[in-house]
Amino acid sequence: MSNTETRPPELKCGGEAEAARPAGVEVLTARDVPLGGPRAMRVRRTLPQRARTLIGAWCFADHYGPDDVTGTGGMDVAPHPHTGLQTVSWLFSGEIEHRDSLGSHAYVRPGELNLMTGGHGISHSEVSTPNTTILHGVQLWVALPREHQDAARDFQHHVPQPVPLDGGEARVFLGSLAGVTSPVRTFTPLLGAELTLAPGAVTTLDLDPAHEHGVLVDTGDVLVGGTAVQPAELGYAAPGRTALTLTNRGPEAARLVLLGGPPFDEEIVMWWNFIGRSHEDIVRAREDWTNGTRFGEVHGYDGAPLPAPELPNTPLKPRGRAR
Repeated sequence: MSNTETRPPELKCGGEAEAARPAGVEVLTARDVPLGGPRAMRVRRTLPQRARTLIGAWCFADHYGPDDVTGTGGMDVAPHPHTGLQTVSWLFSGEIEHRDSLGSHAYVRPGELNLMTGGHGISHSEVSTPNTTILHGVQLWVALPREHQDAARDFQHHVPQPVPLDGGEARVFLGSLAGVTSPVRTFTPLLGAELTLAPGAVTTLDLDPAHEHGVLVDTGDVLVGGTAVQPAELGYAAPGRTALTLTNRGPEAARLVLLGGPPFDEEIVMWWNFIGRSHEDIVRAREDWTNGTRFGEVHGYDGAPLPAPELPNTPLKPRGRAR
């Protein structure tokens, strides 16, 4: 998915040592962002934000729907570029057609992971299909470490099987949880899983204490480690936890997305759809996209590629990892 903001913020983040934090869960609220398309489908963006720019290597989280595409027009994101990251597409309902400059033509469907690597440069388009009535899901980005920031283009597809939990189940699309490990390749240790909890269920997950974690609530009246986290909010748990208890207090099933990974200690600069290590990296990437080099072509999309926004006139302002 593209960041279609016409004036995207320029962020420099990570690279600072983690200080000791309280044991409580920090609640992050989302902001509404227009995604684009004929009637501007809106998404709820939880990462990045001023309070926190990264959770492990997870650097971007959009949560959208349930969206009735007959009223909004659905998703129609024209070809656009990425550098220095992996995109993680995960749906709860609906279907999205994906095309990229690697030549991949695939569909994003509920419970199926599509992971695209855009290291040195890739471009892709995303369009909800005519089969879609209700579009609902998350789009996530992962920052690549310096040694892999120019990795080759790649596309992976995986269908995780449900794993039982106390009062629910998990679908582990990245990393390891509840005794299962995803086969999908990443460049840093990561955890990504969809969790569902029955009404009144209480489940405790074993965690890697070296990792920090985020729980994005899609539906339900949920406690994360004893802290209430509302739908569209994200509960952040700092490193040091060996377990996390999740409670569904409501009369309906709850659905959550669990993200995790070791703190990302490198500084990155993120602007529009690019991740680099300096302002100059971003300038070069933008020039290459504008000039039609480096990112390849997306075939089969009916329309012009997205133009790059104008870069800000002010110098890049450092933004460190929240303490």
